[in-house]
Amino acid sequence: MQADISFIGLFLQASVLVKLVMLALLGLSVMSWAVILQRRALLSSARAKSLKFEDKFWSGVDLNRLYQELSARTEHNSGMEAMFVAGFKEYSRLSRLSGKVPGAVMDGSYRAMRVTLSRELEKLETHLPLLATIGSTSPYIGLFGTVWGIMNSFIALGAVENATLAMVAPGIAEALIATAMGLFAAIPAVIAYNRFSTQVEKIEGSYANFMEEFSSILHRQAYSEKESA
Repeated sequence: MQADISFIGLFLQASVLVKLVMLALLGLSVMSWAVILQRRALLSSARAKSLKFEDKFWSGVDLNRLYQELSARTEHNSGMEAMFVAGFKEYSRLSRLSGKVPGAVMDGSYRAMRVTLSRELEKLETHLPLLATIGSTSPYIGLFGTVWGIMNSFIALGAVENATLAMVAPGIAEALIATAMGLFAAIPAVIAYNRFSTQVEKIEGSYANFMEEFSSILHRQAYSEKESA
């Protein structure tokens, strides 16, 4: 009887352990693609929101009006918007306190933006370590299934007197499928991790640049208010 060498046939003929390895790799692949699609949408949205907010911020809009507009939103601000709201809120609060020098006001505003920056980066980096883990471990999981399957094939060959290629091929094929599935799960995860990490670094750079530029604006405003007082 000729062995079924299709993917389904080889999976059904595989040992229990190799089946578990294949199912685990399939689950890791599905999980990886779910994270990839979710992170891609999130990072694209973050870049678009940053560009939109920068255009509005540098258009000459009044900062108080912009702050009131963002604070009145029902949805949660994110990215540069959240940094602007946190920094300007702290700046306004400290400016109203008596005895506060401009330096102290700026330090408080800068710290508020720095904390918000850390929180926003944490959101952007969520699940990226999972992609790195899948990309680094999947080939080894697949290799484990391959080694186990080949070992079982040679053990089975040792029990027969006349070994033929038709007897060896199905066992070797089912073992190599585990390696192929490991690579199938790992390669997209590694590519996506590297790409998303680069995008997060670029977004972090734009956030940091905005924070420094906004701090300079608040610095000038704080000293101008002190001189006019």
